[in-house]
Amino acid sequence: MKLTDIISSNTFTLSFEVFPPKTNARLESVRQATEEIAALHPAFISVTYGAGGSGSRYTLEIARNLQKKGLTEILPHLTCVDAARDEVRQYLADLREAGMHNVMALRGDLPEHMTPRMMGNAPYPHAADLIRDIRAAGDFCIGAACYPEVHPESKNQQDDLLHLKEKVEAGADFLTTQMFFDNNLLYSFLYKLREMGVTVPVLPGIMPITSAKQISRARTLSGSFMPRRFTALVDRFGSSDAAMQQAGIIYATDQIIDLYANGIRHVHVYTMNKPEVARAIQANLSEILGRDFQ
Repeated sequence: MKLTDIISSNTFTLSFEVFPPKTNARLESVRQATEEIAALHPAFISVTYGAGGSGSRYTLEIARNLQKKGLTEILPHLTCVDAARDEVRQYLADLREAGMHNVMALRGDLPEHMTPRMMGNAPYPHAADLIRDIRAAGDFCIGAACYPEVHPESKNQQDDLLHLKEKVEAGADFLTTQMFFDNNLLYSFLYKLREMGVTVPVLPGIMPITSAKQISRARTLSGSFMPRRFTALVDRFGSSDAAMQQAGIIYATDQIIDLYANGIRHVHVYTMNKPEVARAIQANLSEILGRDFQ
């Protein structure tokens, strides 16, 4: 099934994100964790390509395994940074052979040896270039990324929105946002996006912060604004792993409830490879989602 069929429904849904291992030694534990998350029957599971392409050779293996389980739809990521055209064609062929027709098209994090300027000479300088090739390669449902708080490499939000519009015009069917911790930032972003004539579905991306050490990582990845309400939570409970996990899950749940209440129906949760986090968020929303997750 194409994800646009799910996203176009009027029911509330959650989807989850997992990541492949960086080494073969971790493959079995990651496979088990991702299977546990799939057993929760989310709307779909996305499988990342790994930062800077690391772990990308395992993306297809994890995605194939989940596809075989048949518990939910699968959205494999594909990054074009440092990728050759023949590699992209082969990857798409592998997805098609495995029965997968959804793909998340991303530029990806730059490897250490590359700079944004060097990307100008790459086969795919921007995600929009990758999206055009995927659209031409076959009948895929294509997702793309967006930043409610501006991509770190963009000059300003207007410039960022223009690049995002180019992705949609290239063939992106839906967008998923980078993490954010203040829903008002998303609502403002959506207003500006619609004003530009971009009408494809936008799935908010929510990151449950379940340990204090995740904070610096989140800031590095997205530069996300962290409201006082959130930082106070980390200051108060960050020294206790159990308390911080509970507080982080509740904060993420609260964000999702507010999104649902304000007209958003489909939310993507960066639970990564933590079945207990995915399970707890679903349980918190059981009556809203109309399902018993206990």
